[in-house]
Amino acid sequence: MSRPSFPGGLSERDPDLTTRQREVFAALVSVHEQTAQPVSSEAVGRHSRLRWSAASVRGTLAELEGLGLLARAHASAGAVPSAAGYAFFVRRELMPAQLPDDLKREVDERLRRASRDVKELLAEASRVLSGLTYQLGLAVTTPLDEERLADVDLTPLGPTRTLMALGLQSGSAHSLVLELEHPLEREELEEVVVVLRERLVGLRLIDVRERLLDDDELVGRTAVRVVARAAAASWDQPASGTVFSAGAGRFAAQPEFADHARLGSLLRVVECGRPLDRLMVGTAEGQPAVHVALDEDLALMGCSLVSFPLSGRFPSAVGVLGPLRMNYARCVAVVELVGSRVAELS
Repeated sequence: MSRPSFPGGLSERDPDLTTRQREVFAALVSVHEQTAQPVSSEAVGRHSRLRWSAASVRGTLAELEGLGLLARAHASAGAVPSAAGYAFFVRRELMPAQLPDDLKREVDERLRRASRDVKELLAEASRVLSGLTYQLGLAVTTPLDEERLADVDLTPLGPTRTLMALGLQSGSAHSLVLELEHPLEREELEEVVVVLRERLVGLRLIDVRERLLDDDELVGRTAVRVVARAAAASWDQPASGTVFSAGAGRFAAQPEFADHARLGSLLRVVECGRPLDRLMVGTAEGQPAVHVALDEDLALMGCSLVSFPLSGRFPSAVGVLGPLRMNYARCVAVVELVGSRVAELS
């Protein structure tokens, strides 16, 4: 499975490039980003920032290929950065782009206008991300069922009605009003709470729902069984997460996605949400991460994901999905800007 790369997150396995190797590698990455084609040594040599001879460029490209940073379809073809090369580029060479102040003000204004509703805020964030990166803008909230239970309590509301309060490890809470089959005394409810905490705390909510129906320790005791049945009846549907996406037209216009069958498969994965939701929220909050060369799903092959997990009551994240040759410097800067602002407003 793809591992996230972080700007400045060095790996002890990374090669220690010479100045010439770094400049030639950066030039090839830049040319390939613009052309989407394999890059010849002549094209690299014409890059305005290089000062090396044609022979030196050819030799350096061979060295970079030997280090696994470049790949060729065959010996006489031009070179492209390999997946390992792009991951190395993100870790060692990437400098996030400097975004102008007027762009930052525009982003702030657009997100602030949408901030009265969390869903609208995330939807607007996906549109902003796509517009500024020309990639597929994404915003996700993970299903509540993936949250883990930290505490459970019962409060009587009447002879046969009880409030079940579920404290989640994220710090948020979820409550259910239970309609009991027959009355339970407060002392019985207190005993039920002890059992529920013992059997359920630490589990994901999706597993809690299953335990309420088939755990022998829960269904085998009269008072506990009454509460478990009522909870299962009240909690009859799993809570689902939401995926917001924007910019499919820009995304589809890139040459990597000219195959309509492939594009259709990729967009279906985006619509489904899995595994992108897990990848996007699965890294450190408040820090951009880059998954280079996704391999979690066949439809995602040849794509990279830049994401920014958000702090808050429920796991969520924003990001962009694009081809391996995406402009990582701009994408990382934009995703961090939008993610930081969404976190402040949500």
